[in-house]
Amino acid sequence: MCPSDHPIRDPAEATVSLSINGTACMGFPNETILACARRHDIYVPTLCELDDIDHIPGTCRVCVVEILQEGRDAPQIVTACNTPVREGLEVQTRSKRARDMQRLQVELLMADHLQDCATCIRHGDCELQDLAQFVGLRENRFFDRARTEARPIDLSSPAMVRDMTRCVRCQRCVAICRHHQEVDALVMEGTGLDRVVALRDADDYADSICVSCGQCVLVCPTGALGERDETDRALDMICDPDLVTVVQFAPAVRVAFGEEFGMAPGTNVEGQIVAACRKIGIDVVLDTNFAADVVIMEEGTELLTRLKEGRRPIFTSCCPGWINFAEIHFPEILPLLSSTKSPQQVLSTVAKTWLPEKLRVDPERLRVISIMPCVAKKDEAVRPQLTHDGVPETDVVLTTREFARLLRREGIDLKDLEPSGFDSPWMSEYSGAGAIFGTTGGVMEAAVRTIYAIVNGRELDRIELTQLRGFEGIREARVDLGGAVGEVKVAMVHGLGDTRKLVEKVLAGEADYDFIEVMACPGGCVDGGGSLRSKKAYLPLAQKRRETIYAVDRNARVRQSHNNPQVQALYREFLGAPNSELAHRLLHTSYEDRRRELTHTVKKIWDDITMSTMVY
Repeated sequence: MCPSDHPIRDPAEATVSLSINGTACMGFPNETILACARRHDIYVPTLCELDDIDHIPGTCRVCVVEILQEGRDAPQIVTACNTPVREGLEVQTRSKRARDMQRLQVELLMADHLQDCATCIRHGDCELQDLAQFVGLRENRFFDRARTEARPIDLSSPAMVRDMTRCVRCQRCVAICRHHQEVDALVMEGTGLDRVVALRDADDYADSICVSCGQCVLVCPTGALGERDETDRALDMICDPDLVTVVQFAPAVRVAFGEEFGMAPGTNVEGQIVAACRKIGIDVVLDTNFAADVVIMEEGTELLTRLKEGRRPIFTSCCPGWINFAEIHFPEILPLLSSTKSPQQVLSTVAKTWLPEKLRVDPERLRVISIMPCVAKKDEAVRPQLTHDGVPETDVVLTTREFARLLRREGIDLKDLEPSGFDSPWMSEYSGAGAIFGTTGGVMEAAVRTIYAIVNGRELDRIELTQLRGFEGIREARVDLGGAVGEVKVAMVHGLGDTRKLVEKVLAGEADYDFIEVMACPGGCVDGGGSLRSKKAYLPLAQKRRETIYAVDRNARVRQSHNNPQVQALYREFLGAPNSELAHRLLHTSYEDRRRELTHTVKKIWDDITMSTMVY
């Protein structure tokens, strides 16, 4: 499910007359005071509410306003987010009484919120800090340090941290996990001041049904949910003179990073990222796009083999959030997954096998640091299948947010850097097909370009397959691959809510597809759980980032993975051929049934239903 696109309503339907701060306004029937105020460009402070995902629980009480209704002598204080407009209503958002109540609510929210903001990952980018500034908070009379520090901090995940000392109980994370991703891994537990966000039916990450998609992190207004920060581990490797550090960065990072440094959203900052990596002391800068091209060679060959054997459909395997989802929620689907590793793991593997020979360095000295728009990549890097004799293929994964913090620690402002090109002649060149891996439908389009060429011995006449593009949750198309393969039916799905629906149809025999691309995050990697957060908004920059991804493809010198000269050299000099014995040993993996069985009592169900003023 994608963020809500609220339809533009006909102004003629606004039939309710009211005033807000003395300004005459027209409201729609059953419209809330908050929605009406926003339409009239009148600011009302909020914290728990997130309109993009239709989340209005009314728990923070920060949006209080003063109203006077017709027929009543005394004004009232109400919450704007769930109070409907009425004929003749007089609303004051900035009266002395309203401002005092707003300040009091924020002060109460801070009563059990850890006050050491300077150590928080959201410092300077926190909705609660903004709110405290807006209401003019100057003291916190109710802060209880002992109670606050007694609240739980969950460090059991290799990907994320759940810190209840910073939670404001807005329940956004529960809503996005339950209603949009439909994983339902998070739940509200406890009562009163002991109320916390917990893992459903689990004490730690390993026993939970969480898949590390990270969408909960994107909607969290504070530092209560965040990635496990590994910037110091990365710096230790970069600063160690005995190590050779190799960095790779994903297709989506270059189009979803510049805004952190004041550049226009969607700006392609590939050259600046390369320059920044060199400036902080990285020895070799490589591109995950190269590995995306290799993945297409492996996965495309695997698909053709399975189609000849009548084994269909085949699911893509490049998204670790999807792999976790399949293993935990639908392990019966695992035989249908491609065995090809993700681009991150393909590049790391080749970097630790073929690259040392090219660089003439001891493989044991080499460390791979990966920059990804994804928290699930941290989880992927520590999978036992991707660790050999205690040595991981990928040593450290930094999310886009961590990379931004790392550059700031080093005193680097991205917009001040002159773009730099890659200097590695081995694993840095990529095709346009590799670039579009960063958005939903991109893997499918890249695969079709190469599979068609393999089957027919010539290139597709029309490179851009617009029928595979779009933002609908589930899209399907028929593609004529020609030759002995003929027409195939493909599907693209993004967001785990729609993924669940599609997988259930496949298992029930109600869906007839040959090839299915899955992205756990809505929109694909350009809006991954490790990408930059946006205050008071969910995925607001998706379209700009997608447009730049496709522009990179259009402007690429080579637009098909099989035509990448560095990929051709890799197979010619090292792997032999796609799906060769060596390629299969190095670039393919296996999966594990990790199904979790949940039990729900009547009490738990009732607690969920009544967890706020909003009935879930």
